[in-house]
Amino acid sequence: MASPSWPPGGLDPVIETLQETYVPDLAHCDIEGLLRDARLGRRAIVSSFGAESTVLLHYVSRILPDIPVLFIDTGRHFPETLAYRDALARALGLNLVNMHPKPDDLKSEDPYGALYNADPTMCCTIRKVFPLQDALSGHDSWISGRKRFQAATRAAIPLIERDGGKIKINPLALWSKAEIDSYIETHDLPRHPLEARGYPSIGCQPCTRPVRPGEDPRAGRWAHSDKTECGIHLGPDGHYARNRSRT
Repeated sequence: MASPSWPPGGLDPVIETLQETYVPDLAHCDIEGLLRDARLGRRAIVSSFGAESTVLLHYVSRILPDIPVLFIDTGRHFPETLAYRDALARALGLNLVNMHPKPDDLKSEDPYGALYNADPTMCCTIRKVFPLQDALSGHDSWISGRKRFQAATRAAIPLIERDGGKIKINPLALWSKAEIDSYIETHDLPRHPLEARGYPSIGCQPCTRPVRPGEDPRAGRWAHSDKTECGIHLGPDGHYARNRSRT
């Protein structure tokens, strides 16, 4: 794959060509063709198996049936999420790959299991970012379920972007909540059991609360802090440096 030109704002011929071919404008989006394009190289889906995850998983797995589905098992998920993951993997025939934090990282950084309260950013880094970084090392591109309607901080999500040196595709970025719900009903897909209990966005149990009427769907995430994202979405020139002495 061609190397992008940095810093951000520089030319990225791969992204530009993909956009010209598959997303010439927002009224003409060939997502299926994009997902099949050989220039994406080795692809993977990254899924939290949270609310609405079933749409991305069903949509993409029908196009790329054997694509790896990477799930970060942080050790802090709701039991309902783990059960939902297993049920969806069976129902959709997913090529599920479970990832875990490194025991040495947990021992050194979170020995008492309360890092989420003292430093939620570091907790996400140890339990989510580093495991995903390791899992994606063998892939050239990955597919995310982020959508613009989810929060003001996601209102400008593109369909195609860079994430570090990798290409990231957000196939559902332009979908509305009504379109998500319609897709679930049309294909008779199961919903996450916590949705009915007021959780439109579901992460780790200690850092997720039900959403109040009128709030953004992601308002219940890290509500005890000013944090809004876990950190796995790096942006075009983003990276995380791991302390190698701990690995």
